[in-house]
Amino acid sequence: MSGKVWLVGAGPGAADLITVRGARILAKADVVLYDALVTPEILALCRSADLISVGKRSGQRSTAQSLINQQLVASAFLYERVVRLKGGDPMLFGRADEEMRALEQANISFEVVPGVTTAFAAAASIKQPLTKRGVARNVAFFTSTTGREEPDQAALPECDTLIQYMGGQEAIDTAHRLIAHGKSPNTPVIVIENVSRKDESVSRLSLGEMMHGLSTGEGPVLVMIGEALRSRSDI
Repeated sequence: MSGKVWLVGAGPGAADLITVRGARILAKADVVLYDALVTPEILALCRSADLISVGKRSGQRSTAQSLINQQLVASAFLYERVVRLKGGDPMLFGRADEEMRALEQANISFEVVPGVTTAFAAAASIKQPLTKRGVARNVAFFTSTTGREEPDQAALPECDTLIQYMGGQEAIDTAHRLIAHGKSPNTPVIVIENVSRKDESVSRLSLGEMMHGLSTGEGPVLVMIGEALRSRSDI
């Protein structure tokens, strides 16, 4: 007999931005397999669980996804209540499909608990909507991280507002490709590092300026591009 697994979204980082359901499940968990982007404040909600780091960070050595799948299945046969804790939302750039397939193949019951994705927390932090009447009617979330060494050259979508997750290392390439496809170099860009955390930092620049790269630290970086992100004083 196996236990049950919950794939829980931890949200962007701040402990009070996890859902009530997510916090309740963490409080009752027997074991929690958590990503590198999960903050200590979130882990403090795991009152009595065994904590297993399966950290995955872009551009850094991390646990292979196949091994995470194996650990998740094995944990379900050792514990009654297993939580796979992911930054943001499990269903957006969270490799959830692979983990759910592994659980299904092992006939393990599971549930998905959504989380606040970083883009929404970022928009709230800078007090600027991602859509705006007469300016931006659609939004695309994308990442250049595809599991290969080179970025996917067909990955850039065509939308009014573009949100690039894990975009710090790919900023120069993204800017060059967007401008080459007709995007104005004057297009506003907002770069937010460590969204919703105490050390959150916000930078405003243009797409043309982003061609020269970004100056960021070690935290997770979100790159937001589009006219909806122009400062109100510039409108």
